[in-house]
Amino acid sequence: MAHVPLKSPLPRKSAFSCEPCRKRKVKCNGASPSCSRCAARGETCVYSLAPTLSYTKQLEARVAQLETALSDLRSHSSSSTDLLPPKDASPASPHDSSSKSPNARTRVQEDDPPDLTQSFEGLNVEHDGRVSFHGPTSLFQLPSGALTGASATSQLALQLETRKERLVNNAWRERAYEQMASMPEPFQYLLDSHWCWIQPLFNFVYRPAFTRDMKINGPYYSDALLNAILGHSVRWCKSEPRIGPILDQFDGGADFSHRAVTGLYDSLKVGHVDIPTIQTLLLLSAQECGRGNRTQAWLYSGMAFRLLDDLGISIDSRTYSDSAHLNDEDIEVRNRLFWSCYFWDKLVSLYFGRSPTMQHSRVSPPRTILDDTAEVEIWAPHGVDFPDGSHYPPSQAHSTSCFMKMCGLAEILNQILIHIYDPIRPVAEAEFQDCVREQARNLDGWWEQLPPYLKLIPADLPPYSPPGHIVILNCLYHTINILLHRPILCSKKNRESYDQNHLVQCMTSATAILSLFDLYRRTFGDSHVVLSVAYSIYTAASIFLLEIQALKYAAPGTLDKLKFGIYALERIKVSSPVITTALSLIYQEVQRLQIDIHIVLPPPQSQPRPSSSRPSASPSRAQPLDPTSRHVSPAPHPHPPQPPHSSDPSSVSGVQPTPPLLPGYPYSQPVAEFGLPANIPHMPPTHLLGGMPHAVMTMDNHGAYEITPEVFEAFSYAEPITTNMTPAFDSGLQQ
Repeated sequence: MAHVPLKSPLPRKSAFSCEPCRKRKVKCNGASPSCSRCAARGETCVYSLAPTLSYTKQLEARVAQLETALSDLRSHSSSSTDLLPPKDASPASPHDSSSKSPNARTRVQEDDPPDLTQSFEGLNVEHDGRVSFHGPTSLFQLPSGALTGASATSQLALQLETRKERLVNNAWRERAYEQMASMPEPFQYLLDSHWCWIQPLFNFVYRPAFTRDMKINGPYYSDALLNAILGHSVRWCKSEPRIGPILDQFDGGADFSHRAVTGLYDSLKVGHVDIPTIQTLLLLSAQECGRGNRTQAWLYSGMAFRLLDDLGISIDSRTYSDSAHLNDEDIEVRNRLFWSCYFWDKLVSLYFGRSPTMQHSRVSPPRTILDDTAEVEIWAPHGVDFPDGSHYPPSQAHSTSCFMKMCGLAEILNQILIHIYDPIRPVAEAEFQDCVREQARNLDGWWEQLPPYLKLIPADLPPYSPPGHIVILNCLYHTINILLHRPILCSKKNRESYDQNHLVQCMTSATAILSLFDLYRRTFGDSHVVLSVAYSIYTAASIFLLEIQALKYAAPGTLDKLKFGIYALERIKVSSPVITTALSLIYQEVQRLQIDIHIVLPPPQSQPRPSSSRPSASPSRAQPLDPTSRHVSPAPHPHPPQPPHSSDPSSVSGVQPTPPLLPGYPYSQPVAEFGLPANIPHMPPTHLLGGMPHAVMTMDNHGAYEITPEVFEAFSYAEPITTNMTPAFDSGLQQ
């Protein structure tokens, strides 16, 4: 650090006195704004005479000394920054500092605050106390032309550790109070389900602030938000015997959603919107998305993103907190909510085949979470009953690092959606190729920097699933990898450049998704499978259909995996009815390819009751899928394929008679200490392309493939099914 010289005492002849000291005829050090004598006596220090010329020169010399020291300090800071690894200027950079340190308790901070030399006016406190944002052209701000300086980066860094300590202490204190509090059922059960299955990955609600304000009706709680959480959890909990009968008095849980919508409407009607309003909209959007109500889901999410801008949450609250009078918790809540919205914007755009709305800018909140208490908490699968009195082994949640890594993955997905899958704007070939190359590098870097406790290798999976949000993170990684490489695989342009890597990436990721889901459902069952996992299975199924279409041959192994995916989606659609549309697209493609596919579907887990829409109670247990039977048509479907009735069971050229599903797959070993049932078939981490023995694809062996150019060329004539699960949103463009 540059040396700042101490202020030397002024010579007697250069000093001048303030009015009180001059009247007393005592020495005055001429300090400003108050001399030492006046400060000690508590008197008002007034300088009625102009300073002497010698005193003025002394002050000018002092200013010059300080300017030199400040310049040296800036130069030192700049040279230190040059020694750091360069950060990607692209907003889709996946690199972050959280993965570079194995210590989970360290601060999770993705990038430094923007180095802004000047700020802008607009982040203000309204008359009702809420913080809002309005630019200089608005009716709510008188342009003054004056620019206010932004908070210095060095000052923010000095404050960071103190803020983190206060937030962590407050979070542990609130969790202790929460454990001592009592809440009647089914409210407590539904809340616990939300904290277990939804909060770690999506982070819609900051738990310490919500649970505290729920007791005191504070600013981070509202009845509408509570009902939105309960209504969203009903989707998974309504079939559980412990809580299902209690929901009868709430119309099977439908009352919660109705109250959330009513409360939301009341707050919007009077114009009093706040952070709980945005969180309510996000949860309602997620709930309607799972139900298949596309219009409602799209509108709720759009309203949330608009309100995010209206409340100034899209502005870095750390940099501008002084103008808005935000405390540590306010800044933490706003940062988390911005990135929750950013992540949800990418998912809902992916599901519905639309362009993302939210974009990262130089003034956006940093990808930073100071309160990392959720990182070290113990995670247990809420609502899952294991056989023979066994229990899920203690597992660290790693929720904070998982969410931050998911946000980095969302930035990569954002670029892919904009530059490859934009349904309206035509994408130039050069832009398309540049995006594939750049995001492939970013995605590889993201995977390499993923901490070992978040990374699942399909060839070396553990005997039981880690926390659910970690499995979802890995599934979404493989889904985005497929979305990135599949367009190149199916492109008819530039086929002279034979690059089998795109085919390898698609096939390995598709197989990995099924392996990850198989691990998940063997541990937790399929009662708590969120829509993002269902979309991953849908994407994996598209690759196996693509292989059959390209090679004009349905290899037994490929059919097995396709059946496994269809079987899984049939089970998942109980809690996510929107999957019915995705299944319809798969069945249409199966029928078009004339594939003789027969699977046995289990009896429905639950059937809706006309009065309350609550299904009959059945245990939420870790039950294995049993896809070993054959020659039974799928369950009734809006557009089920009609299997051909010919003597030859194969209708695609070269298709062999359909074998039992998952034939000869290795069986998992019984885990005595965990209590998982033995002899559960699971998916292998390899794939035989077209049944060819030399085209074996695994996640750990990227250099041993023997895929001929002719096979690679065949895929350019195949057309994959749509990337979204809602054909009504298709733009008619081929993706």
